[in-house]
Amino acid sequence: MALVRLDKLIADSGLASRREAKDLIKKGKVRVDNFIAPNGEIKVDPDVSEIFINGEKIDYKCNRYIMMNKPNGVLSATEDAGQETVIDLLPESLRKQELFPVGRLDKDTTGLLLITNDGSFSHSIITPKRHVPKVYRAAVTGILDESDIRAFEEGITLSDGTKCMSAHLSIERPSVGLATVYEGKYHQVKRMFASRGKHVTALHRLSIGGLSLDEKLKPGEFRELTEEEINKIFE
Repeated sequence: MALVRLDKLIADSGLASRREAKDLIKKGKVRVDNFIAPNGEIKVDPDVSEIFINGEKIDYKCNRYIMMNKPNGVLSATEDAGQETVIDLLPESLRKQELFPVGRLDKDTTGLLLITNDGSFSHSIITPKRHVPKVYRAAVTGILDESDIRAFEEGITLSDGTKCMSAHLSIERPSVGLATVYEGKYHQVKRMFASRGKHVTALHRLSIGGLSLDEKLKPGEFRELTEEEINKIFE
């Protein structure tokens, strides 16, 4: 990794603001390897050096990749004046790192949500050009049948005339289907089923690309992705 100013590195870790980092360094509370940091302007390589604040080693990562089991009733947004967002569910140390959800899940949609501060990573998942599949389990009113499967494959035309890319639908139970889409239009999955005369009563995202939701995560829980899991997304 390229060399990074010490005060910026501490600020980027989410443990303190840039001003607070400078103050900690000034008070001699920051150690780089075996020496007390003289000032915040020195440059360090976090892949090589260990940085300690008040004797505790800090976990520095330039980019963050988080998997969350999004709960019902929470907005997929960075902030909102009146409603809880997925970023509000994170600890303060992470909230300071300019994280944002990759795409959006509706407020009442649950399941796999990725959160990052890496714009290129987010774009690679969202753009239809990469054809990254997203799989949803949808409970609907009415009975699903072969005509619905064919309609998804042919490409659903939404009520406003928007044409969706070819998608895949498999039927788990008469009123429960697995929908695989390769784009992320507004309320897309719900609107696709609505075009078939079926109202979605529950929607849960199971996977993105080759990455499936960790079943150990309860609603609202999260964890960081491994490098292997990040690569799985684009398999």
